[in-house]
Amino acid sequence: MLGEKMQAHKPCPDCPEVTDEHEITEEEIRQQKIFELEVEERSWLAGPRSRFHDLMSLLRVGLDLIRAYRILHFVGPCVTIFGSARTKPGTRWYELAREMGAACAELGFTTLTGGGPGIMQAGNQGAFEAGGRSIGVNIILPFEQNVNPYVHKSVDMRYFFTRKTMLVKYSYAFIVMPGGAGTLDEMFETMTLIQTGKLKNFPIILMGKDFWQPLMDFVYKMAEEGTISPEDPELIFFTDSVEEAKAHLNRHAVRQFGLRRKEVPKPIPVLGEHGVEA
Repeated sequence: MLGEKMQAHKPCPDCPEVTDEHEITEEEIRQQKIFELEVEERSWLAGPRSRFHDLMSLLRVGLDLIRAYRILHFVGPCVTIFGSARTKPGTRWYELAREMGAACAELGFTTLTGGGPGIMQAGNQGAFEAGGRSIGVNIILPFEQNVNPYVHKSVDMRYFFTRKTMLVKYSYAFIVMPGGAGTLDEMFETMTLIQTGKLKNFPIILMGKDFWQPLMDFVYKMAEEGTISPEDPELIFFTDSVEEAKAHLNRHAVRQFGLRRKEVPKPIPVLGEHGVEA
């Protein structure tokens, strides 16, 4: 049955059927060039380009980071909430993320998300309604992704990797809600940064036991097979309880890093910097 499904599934539904006799036509080459030129990032990721174009991309990356620094430097200690943009308001995981946004606010954290809909909106909404700070780091996509209405301030970023860096840079803990490929990418990159010592041992809280149990089983499988260290699964705190997650944050983020004693940097108006008011 699995073999039949694999045979029936085309690896690339939009690609032409390729046979031994198939030759790439000039029209297919032209269409590929059009595809790459439609969005600057596509041409950047498509192999070597001119030095000028690569220099322009380098400058755009720098501008992405500078835009984020000018806002996020003044938001205080954050907790980042990752999760699906497709989760609908009122659903189980949306409400759980909303409760966690409120819990983060009650602990004195700024809630940081990708700024879009779904789980991101839920986390921002919970923080916003609880009187905490709510920040979004939005990604500019070929199809528009609107910033959700529950952020006090947002920054738009061109590149996924610069956005992901900002979602990690200012946070002392990470809450991972049910999501898709992007959520897996964010979770495992954060785990890798901690695992390799690039990042302090900040807590990763995985919420949604029904959804994530197969993933946790696989994480322990990797430990059994020796592809990760035996203690690496312990980097993940697995729960559906908001109270347990809140206690874990208090123990491993607030107390561990003395966050109540940290002062938020002050903006310098002459540099065009602005603080964030909840």
